[in-house]
Amino acid sequence: MKLLGNIIWFLLGGILVAIEYFVASLIMFITIIGIPFGFQTMKLAGVALWPFNKKVIMTEKATGCLAIIMNIIWLVVGGVWIALTHLIFALIFYITIIGIPFGNQHMKLAGLALTPFGRKIINDN
Repeated sequence: MKLLGNIIWFLLGGILVAIEYFVASLIMFITIIGIPFGFQTMKLAGVALWPFNKKVIMTEKATGCLAIIMNIIWLVVGGVWIALTHLIFALIFYITIIGIPFGNQHMKLAGLALTPFGRKIINDN
């Protein structure tokens, strides 16, 4: 069932969000300071392609000074815009009963888009 959800997700906007993450990561790779941001957004692009069966957990590094600083920089540079994209897609999917699981995935990814550092993505079997 998760495979079917991922295929429908991919066709109904998952590819657009993944492209948005991918473009953000390419922009981040331009500078040396942006390389850690680029790697993190590449991970987020993978989650944006296939979000069903992925779980986001906080790591012990989440409260560290570096993670907080990097989350603030990311929030200003690109996190707000990608989170707004997720919120718009979530509202569109929440209109229908069938779209509620997809809206839930977009809400999960919106939180991840705001503060990606200090979080770990694991497979949820």
